[in-house]
Amino acid sequence: MKKETSTPQVSTLEAAIVLLVVLGIMSLGVIGFGLSPQVPVLLAMGVVTAWAMLRGFPWPAVNAGIKEGIDKGIVPIFIFILIGAMISTWIAAGTIPTLMVIGFKLINVQWFLPSVFIVCTLVGTAVGSAFTVTSTVGIAFFGMGVTMNLNPALVAGAIISGGVFGDKLSPLSETNNLASAVVDTDLFAHIKHILWSTVPAGAISLGLFAILGHGNTNVSLAKINQTVTVLSQNFNVSALALLPIVLVFVCAGFKMPAIPTMLLNIFVSAGLILFEQPGISMAKLTSIINTGFVSKTGNTSVDTLLSRGGIVSMMSMVALIVVTLSLGGLLVKFGLISQVMTPVAKRLNTDGKLILAGILTCIGVNVFVGEQFLSIILPGRAFRKAFNDGGLAGQALGRVLEDGGTVINYLVPWGVGGVFLATTLGVPTVDYLPFTFFSLLCPIISVISGFTGIGISHLGATASRTKKALQASQAN
Repeated sequence: MKKETSTPQVSTLEAAIVLLVVLGIMSLGVIGFGLSPQVPVLLAMGVVTAWAMLRGFPWPAVNAGIKEGIDKGIVPIFIFILIGAMISTWIAAGTIPTLMVIGFKLINVQWFLPSVFIVCTLVGTAVGSAFTVTSTVGIAFFGMGVTMNLNPALVAGAIISGGVFGDKLSPLSETNNLASAVVDTDLFAHIKHILWSTVPAGAISLGLFAILGHGNTNVSLAKINQTVTVLSQNFNVSALALLPIVLVFVCAGFKMPAIPTMLLNIFVSAGLILFEQPGISMAKLTSIINTGFVSKTGNTSVDTLLSRGGIVSMMSMVALIVVTLSLGGLLVKFGLISQVMTPVAKRLNTDGKLILAGILTCIGVNVFVGEQFLSIILPGRAFRKAFNDGGLAGQALGRVLEDGGTVINYLVPWGVGGVFLATTLGVPTVDYLPFTFFSLLCPIISVISGFTGIGISHLGATASRTKKALQASQAN
C-alpha cells in the first residue's frame, strides 16, 4: 500500500526566521542598495521556494501558492493598466493642464500645501480611491508644486495624505467595504468608528502642512505665469476639458464600479482629443493610450511634468505586483504568516495589547506581502476570535485593519500602493514616506486609543463579564 505524503509542519521559530530573511533581502535591496524592488522581491521568492522544496513541500503546492497569490491581484492589475491609459488621455485632452491653470489662479501659493491636502481629501471622499486622486488631480497639483520650487517629496506627501484621508471617509472605498465585511459589521458603523483615528490624524496632518508650506519665499510668480502661458498655448485649456473630471463624479454618484468608470472615461477623453485635434490619426491616438503622452512645448519643466502615462508606463509596476503577490501567495500557502500571527493573537488579554498586536501584524503583512487587501484579510481572520473573547466589538478590529493595513501599504517601497504612487508621481517611496503624515499618524493614534480606552467600541455586558473572567483565569 502506497504511503500518503503529509504536509510538512513548520514551527513558529522557523516561520519567523524565514520571514526575517525575506524582509532582510527586500529591505537591503530596496532601501540599502536603492534597487528597483522587482529583483529583490524575485530573489526573496526564490529563497522561499528553495526553502519549501528542501522542507518537502511538493512542487504542485508551490504552483498553487503562486496562482492563488496572483489571482487576488488580477482586478487591481487591470485597474492600474486603465489608470495608465487614463493619465495619458487626460493630458492629451487638456484635462490635467486645465486643472493646473485653474489651480494656479485660485489657490493661494502661500497656503498651497494645506489647500492640496483639503482638495485631495474632498475628491478622495467623493470617488473613494486614493489611487484615482493621485493619478488625476494629484498629478496636476504635483506639477504646480514643482513649478513653485517646493520639495517634490513634500508635495507628494500632501497629495497622498489627502487622498488616503478622503478614501477612509468614503462609503465607496473598496478597503472600507472589505474591512467592514471581514469583521461582519455595517459599513457606515465601520466608517463612523474609524473617525476616532482618521479625524485626529487628518487634523494634525493639515496643521503640519500649513506650518511647512506657509510663507514660501522661493515661490517664483514669474515662473508660474510662464507655465500658465505655455499650458494655455499648447493644450486645450477650457471648461470642456473638465468633462472627464465631471464624469468621474457622476459615475461615483451612481456607484459605478472602477473598471467601467475608467473605460468610459478613457473613451470620452479619446473623443475629446479627436474633437479638439481633428487632424490626429488613429495611430497617433492609440500610441498616446499605449505608450503615453509626450509633451513637446519646448519648455523643459512642462515637458518633463506632462510626458507620462500610457499602458506601457504601468508594466514595471504590473511586474512587481505579479512577483509580490506570488511571494505573498507562497507565504500564505506554506502557513508562514499564520504560524507567526495566530500564537500572538491567543496571548493577548487587554484592549491595548490586542490593538497594538493587531496594528503591528497588519504592518507586518504589508511589509512581507506588499498587498493591501491581504493586510486586511489575514489579520482580520487571525484576530477576530481574540477581539471577540476580549470583549471588543467588530468595529474595533475594523479600525485596526484600516489603521495598520490600508494606510500603511502606500509607505512600503515594494507594496502595491507604494509602487503605484512612486511610479505615478515620480517620487521614490522612501522620499515621500516622512511627509505622508496621515498614514504615519493613524496607527499611532489607534494604539494610543487602545491603551487609553478612548473611542474603543465594546460588546455588551455579557461579553464584558466573559472578558473579565478570561483575564482572571489567565492571571491565575
